[in-house]
Amino acid sequence: MSDNSTKTTHFGEKIVPEEEKKGMVHGVFSSVASRYDLMNDFMSVGVHRLWKDAMMDWLAPRPGQKLLDVAGGTGDIAFRFLRRAPEATAVVCDMTEDMLIEGKKRAEAESLSDRLDWVVGDAMDLPFENNSFDVVTNSFGTRNVTRIEDALSEAYRVLRPGGRLMTLEFSQLPNPAMQWAYDRYSYNLIPVMGQVVANDRDSYQYLVESIRKFPDQERFAAMIRTAGFEQVKYRNMTMGVVALHSGWKL
Repeated sequence: MSDNSTKTTHFGEKIVPEEEKKGMVHGVFSSVASRYDLMNDFMSVGVHRLWKDAMMDWLAPRPGQKLLDVAGGTGDIAFRFLRRAPEATAVVCDMTEDMLIEGKKRAEAESLSDRLDWVVGDAMDLPFENNSFDVVTNSFGTRNVTRIEDALSEAYRVLRPGGRLMTLEFSQLPNPAMQWAYDRYSYNLIPVMGQVVANDRDSYQYLVESIRKFPDQERFAAMIRTAGFEQVKYRNMTMGVVALHSGWKL
């Protein structure tokens, strides 16, 4: 008899068994790692840098804090955090080692190496002790997780009491006409950019599709509250193309 109990999830527009998604996402980011930062600039026309700076403005890093950047890839958030917070330390955790390798090559990584660690790990099963970090961040990685609820619970677990979670993720525009225009741009141009710049259309097709499957602002805020966080708030940026979510472990 066939097993009808296998749980499924989205991999872009595809429905796949949950146990297969992690490997598929790993394949995507292994494929794009060497051109990931360049493609971010192309896809957002450089605006992703402003979004990440705005994330730091709201987060307001303080001296001596310990940051865990989950799905931290090539280190963008950790570098910004450490530059703003003297004597702070950071761990970049990502399940794709190729992304971490690219991050270590960056000039910022060398200049901040005494305050920065790189760890291969899964957002749904973080390899850290309870109550280990003052801040947990995730920038454009939450939508790639198989079970978002598990990732939020793990973030809560590793945060110290009084610690803060902040996520930056693509979201939904409140205006239907603007959402339609943004969808046309995403579906028609980003995969083509991926082919031209990274020689990988399929991976960027998935990344576009994954944005549409991610919960909207209110639904994601509710998920953060369910994980135990309090004072949950969000801010839309670029009219809702992305949203910053904040929550506290109190």
